[in-house]
Amino acid sequence: MEKVYFDHAATTYVRPEVLEAMLPYFAEDYGNPSSIYEIARSAKKTLETARDKAAAALGADPAEIFFTGSGTEADNWAIRGIAELYEKKGRHIISSAIEHHAVLHTCEYLEKRGFEVTYLPVGEDGIIRVADLEKAVRPDTTLITIMTANNEIGSIQPIEEIGALARSKGIVFHTDAVQAVGHIPINVKSQNIDMLSLSAHKLYGPKGVGALYVKKGIPLRSFIFGGGQERGRRAGTENIPGIVALGKAIELAVSEMEEESRRLSALRDKLIDGILSSVPHTFLNGSSVKRLPNNVNVSFEFIEGESLLLLLDMKGIFASSGSACTSGSLDPSHVLLAIGLPHEKAHGSLRITLGRSSTEGQVEYFLKELPPIVSRLRDMSPLFEEYLKISDPARVSG
Repeated sequence: MEKVYFDHAATTYVRPEVLEAMLPYFAEDYGNPSSIYEIARSAKKTLETARDKAAAALGADPAEIFFTGSGTEADNWAIRGIAELYEKKGRHIISSAIEHHAVLHTCEYLEKRGFEVTYLPVGEDGIIRVADLEKAVRPDTTLITIMTANNEIGSIQPIEEIGALARSKGIVFHTDAVQAVGHIPINVKSQNIDMLSLSAHKLYGPKGVGALYVKKGIPLRSFIFGGGQERGRRAGTENIPGIVALGKAIELAVSEMEEESRRLSALRDKLIDGILSSVPHTFLNGSSVKRLPNNVNVSFEFIEGESLLLLLDMKGIFASSGSACTSGSLDPSHVLLAIGLPHEKAHGSLRITLGRSSTEGQVEYFLKELPPIVSRLRDMSPLFEEYLKISDPARVSG
């Protein structure tokens, strides 16, 4: 049976080139970059080379890149750091209703400490309106944190306009770009981004390493204490193998982005067209235009997404019903509720995220296996039976 991995937004495999680049730093070039002897100096040089690669991918200066243990840590550091840094100036933060929980839960933590957070609504396309953002700005607003692209529905936000507004108001703008870096062009200078979070394991690098871009002039304080690493702003011996891998992974992703984006967009559109045309009572979630090239999110009426995932798994197809970070929850996706879906439709969602291993053959296999699975689940659904009684009584009685 064919194995089809359609959950690249949850995590990716480590590319052979990336694995090859990081292996020597486990057992051969294992020096601590904070020491002064030869193998330590070699490690330090390697660390800075990776920093150069990450900076080049974002249009940043190497001195503006700080390595972290994850994208989640980078989000926490940015949001808590700015909130506490400018606390005397103001205690108001603006975010959106569809952020990753790394952002939402950090904002909730700050609310418990007396900060106010405005969560901007989004339209049916999952995109905020810049006019709504402008109306939400107050004299005491110190931070705007809005993701570049959504991890569940793939909608891409108007980052450049958001950044320009923040810049004109003297407000720090942070963006969680974990799902976007390496998939769509990003330039922190032209897009007016003050801080940006990213993670290696979404880019065919390993888990456990990320980075935070911090614009020069922002005196972000240390988030982890205990040493002088990362120019005194993030304590802890650096994960050299992971950082090397991040540098290599982001370098490869950006160099291949244009061609890979075209390839994945074609597969994405084939999936969307195939699903909507072959399975009735199905609709696309998120923008059909401003969308990540590898993201498909659809909802099937009258069925549960978890049951769909299990039956797809039996066919060797691995997908998701939402964010991997909350897939164990029985609650419907906060993202799908935010774009206006009722609970029963949000529960019937499926997220497909393509990647380097995705092929046209896999897409065709998926499109062949999906309709009978959905039909089987609907045959067992009381909701579908009730719908048929109302819409087609003859079919039910027959």
